[in-house]
Amino acid sequence: MSVSDMPVQRADFDQVMVPNYAPAAFIPVRGEGSRVWDQSGRELIDFAGGIAVTVLGHNHPKLVAALTEQAKKIWHVSNVLTNEPALRLAKKLTSATFADKVFFANSGAEANEAAFKLARRYAHDKFGPEKHEIIAATNSFHGRTLFTVTVGGQPKYSDGFGPKLEGISHVPFNDLEALKAQISDKTCAVVLEPVQGESGILPADAEYLKAVRELCNQHNALLVFDEVQTGMGRSGHLYAYQHYGVTPDILSSAKSLGGGFPIGAILTTNEIAAHFGVGTHGSTYGGNPLGCAVAEAVFDVVNTPECLAGVAERHARFKAGLEAINAKYGVFQTVRGLGLLIGCPLVEAYKGRAKDFMSAAEAEGLMVLQASPDVVRLAPSLVITNEEIDEGLARLERAVAKVVAG
Repeated sequence: MSVSDMPVQRADFDQVMVPNYAPAAFIPVRGEGSRVWDQSGRELIDFAGGIAVTVLGHNHPKLVAALTEQAKKIWHVSNVLTNEPALRLAKKLTSATFADKVFFANSGAEANEAAFKLARRYAHDKFGPEKHEIIAATNSFHGRTLFTVTVGGQPKYSDGFGPKLEGISHVPFNDLEALKAQISDKTCAVVLEPVQGESGILPADAEYLKAVRELCNQHNALLVFDEVQTGMGRSGHLYAYQHYGVTPDILSSAKSLGGGFPIGAILTTNEIAAHFGVGTHGSTYGGNPLGCAVAEAVFDVVNTPECLAGVAERHARFKAGLEAINAKYGVFQTVRGLGLLIGCPLVEAYKGRAKDFMSAAEAEGLMVLQASPDVVRLAPSLVITNEEIDEGLARLERAVAKVVAG
């Protein structure tokens, strides 16, 4: 028996994998649209979207075709050369956004790492080494590299790895006065998620973001939007900055960008991009032809009036269904979020039990997420059908009933 034919099961994870994850008891083996099947053939509806990644669901024919076609041409060339899919994708991203230039990476963390390095390099070159301080939001999440995890405002992720990078501070999200008190002429960048994802699906106030943009202008600081989770149509706009009408200087993108294929990117202006000269930053796989070909297909499907308008319609259907469940069981404080990034913060009696709701949902054949222990999170496909929404909500209602019944 070859290794590829070797049977595997969930118990093998504990034998061969580093224990930094605690995956569910089942292993998905096949997906179609917003449904997946596990090794036993059990079907589940997917409201999790691979944590806001499978933006067009599973096995989307246009993505499969793009990957298959490119796989027959060329897989990798290195950045000593460029390639056609990377150039096509970059042209489409810049034509649809504020940006003039794109840098490709492989993940959200890598995109944010590049964004933060670029912000510091720009300030260093223009204003000198003293201008290096970064202000981010408390409870933010920007990735797991040492730089990005330090910018992220959650000590539980950044503590215990030795000395942290200096010059990084945190202020409460949506609190303009706190930012005013912290920002100075030493600030090189303010980094924000338009909707805080991992900490509970908290949308920014529009007036707050507009005022932050003004503050950054006053202090010659760059505004960096982490749109790893909100980008590529999830808000009902291609990027959430377009929903708010507030333009950043640097934007990071990943997750939905590749629809499940690993790719990340930063978007920025000509003036700022010029400070990443030859040799200042790089990535072996960044701009990989396979990833860029798939991301281009994602872009072509998502950046259409039909797809983006459909996000608002689906949001309304989800919200109505979730509120109907809550009217019966009273487990959520509210239903909040933007587009198809939805959070249901739990009432006091169920605080800390988001994982119980996740587990109960899985037992009913539904995949949901948590965003902090206190919030049930949904990040489904943008093209999920009404039938899949309704069936998934029915399964969620049964799960909620079971948790409430104890």
